[in-house]
Amino acid sequence: MKRSLCMIMVLLVALAFAFAAGCTNGGNGNTGKELKQLNFGYQPSTHQVSYMIAMDKGWWGEALEKHGYTAVKSQNEYQFATGAPEIQSMLAGEIDVAYVGSAPVLSGIANGLDAKIVAAVQTQGSGLVVGKNVEYNGPESLKGKIIATFPEGTIQDTLIRKWLKANNIDPDKDVDIRGMGSGDAITALTAGSVDAIFVPAPSPTIAEEDGVGKIVVWSGDMEENHGCCVLIVSGKLIRENPELVTDIVKT
Repeated sequence: MKRSLCMIMVLLVALAFAFAAGCTNGGNGNTGKELKQLNFGYQPSTHQVSYMIAMDKGWWGEALEKHGYTAVKSQNEYQFATGAPEIQSMLAGEIDVAYVGSAPVLSGIANGLDAKIVAAVQTQGSGLVVGKNVEYNGPESLKGKIIATFPEGTIQDTLIRKWLKANNIDPDKDVDIRGMGSGDAITALTAGSVDAIFVPAPSPTIAEEDGVGKIVVWSGDMEENHGCCVLIVSGKLIRENPELVTDIVKT
C-alpha cells in the first residue's frame, strides 16, 4: 500500500511539473518562433506623445508579441522632423505604422501610398510665434514678413496659408513662407533670419520661455477643432493581420 501511495505521489508531482511547463510555454503562442519586426515612424512633438509613452512603457511590445511581432525602442522607430519625409519613408516600405499629420497622408495616398488612416491622434496644437522685435497687432502685421513653418503639404503649411487668405493676405505675395522643421525654425527665429514661426507644440512654448519670441495665435483660434495628427497603417499589414491593427489602435 505504501509503495502504491508513493507511486501515486510521484505521478502527481510529475503531472504538476508538466502542467506548469505547459502553462509557461503556452502563454505565448509565438514562443520559440522568431518575431517579425514592425517599424514605426513619428515626430518628436507632444502631438504624438501617446506613441512615445507606449514605447517607453513597453506597451507596444506587449501588444505586438501575441501577433508574432516586436518593436524595440530606437531599433524599430524612425524619427522625422516633418510629415513629408515620413510619408516618403512609408512609400519606400521602410515603416509600417506612422504617427503623422493628416495633410501629407492625403497627398501620399493621392500619389500611390498603400495605407489607411485608422485613428485620429489629436486636434489643434500649433502656435504662431513672432520674434521679440516684431510688433504684432493682428494678421496684417505679418505683411512683408518671413514666416517659417513646416514644408509645403503639411498641416501647418496648409493651415497658415488658409488663415492668411481668410485675412486678405496673399501667402505667395504678401509674405515669405519658408519650409523647415521646428528646431531649425526656432534657430532661425533666434538668429533673426525669420520674423515668425508657425510650429507644433511644444516648440511655441519653448521659444517663448527661452525669450526668443511671443505666442500670438494658436491654431485652434485660426480654425477651431481642426484635425492634425493621425495614425496610419500600411495596407499590407491591414490585409494580412487586421487583428494586429486593432490592437495597435487600442494601444
